[in-house]
Amino acid sequence: MLSRPDVAVVGAGPVGLAIAWRCAQRGLRVVVHDPAPGTGASHVAAGMLAPVAEAYFGERELTGLLTASAARWPAFAAELTAATGVDVGYRTEGTLMVGLTADDLAEARRLWAYQQGIGLPVTPLRPSALRDREPALAPRVRGGALAATDHQVDPRRLVPALRAAAERAGATLVPAVVRALSDVDARVTVVAAGCGAAALTGLPVRPVKGQVVRLRAPGGGAPGFRHVIRGYADGEPVYLVPRADGEVVVGATVEERADTDVSAGAVLRLLRAAVDLLPELAEYDLVETAAGLRPGTPDNAPILGPLPGRPGVLAATGHHRHGIVLTPVTADLIADLVVTGTADPLLAPFTPARFAPPEPAEPAPDAAALPGPAAVSGPAAAPGPAALPGPAVSVGRAPSGGPGVVAGPVVPAVESRSGAGPAVPEEEHTWN
Repeated sequence: MLSRPDVAVVGAGPVGLAIAWRCAQRGLRVVVHDPAPGTGASHVAAGMLAPVAEAYFGERELTGLLTASAARWPAFAAELTAATGVDVGYRTEGTLMVGLTADDLAEARRLWAYQQGIGLPVTPLRPSALRDREPALAPRVRGGALAATDHQVDPRRLVPALRAAAERAGATLVPAVVRALSDVDARVTVVAAGCGAAALTGLPVRPVKGQVVRLRAPGGGAPGFRHVIRGYADGEPVYLVPRADGEVVVGATVEERADTDVSAGAVLRLLRAAVDLLPELAEYDLVETAAGLRPGTPDNAPILGPLPGRPGVLAATGHHRHGIVLTPVTADLIADLVVTGTADPLLAPFTPARFAPPEPAEPAPDAAALPGPAAVSGPAAAPGPAALPGPAVSVGRAPSGGPGVVAGPVVPAVESRSGAGPAVPEEEHTWN
């Protein structure tokens, strides 16, 4: 009879497979559950590694995590290729951020100023400097900036490579649907199921639809541009991602919907904006239209770490539009947590605890039962604070957990076959 796995990973997208790979490398017995690996959001994703271009107002902690993960990508890609022989399409030409009109450029500059203000490498460029880098850009483009550290990878190559690496390290893939965590028998369960994590865990993960278009350069050659191009064209945001094999990914819509239908209107808007920025794309072949569902959260940040009150269940979900860039750091942090039982400080702002309901308030003591000062003769005393009407109490979302906040006890460490970490208790857990 096979021994009970140390780790069960639910979900075989990039995040789940990378966690399985890292755990198997540490000598753990790993099983991955997914009926169709790599067919979720990653199959539609463009693969931009964009901690700079994706840095938005009010998301500084998330930007820090994106930056930390992007810095791991060169070594991660090299290690993955060495382990599997698969070229994952990692490219380092950088990203050009552009504005077509004066209004587009003004909107873009507002964001670039914020990004520069928090220390991110953004280099403004005049139109002539932009076209020196990419002569195919439209003459109408009013200006732009270079994010030299924003790179790209091909998710459709990445997922098969991660699967091969995980299996070669000893992980086992089980092609089955997990409908409840009680169906999974392992010492630690990692839920990396994207939008499916909501039904399994109760976490606030919702589907955010994104539609993309794939083009191909005519004649089988490489596209006529090298950089990833992100920009605004008459108010329409768009990105263009060139692949060495001639493919160009054009995206993407952001829709609060749960269907994966492709609409003519979305395709029209994306192609119009793409051709406005790069006119030669009008001559490219249209080879695919697709829609996928990003796993979004209320604060746009991932959910990483143990569920409140369930230390044997770890979440690794809610990556929204950042799943590819966050793959290396998520895998490292979750695997380290499984092995050592200690959460890295990088996890603190992203634990499931930030969505836990607030603790009920202690009931106020009965004013009539409190001893008060002795009665005095004379005019009636003014009413005390207890007698004054106060503002109504509003119930809102629980505050986010700050640094050091971890949901419940840290996950029990799993003993690896290489001897790292203390042993996990053998008790059975009951999971919903």
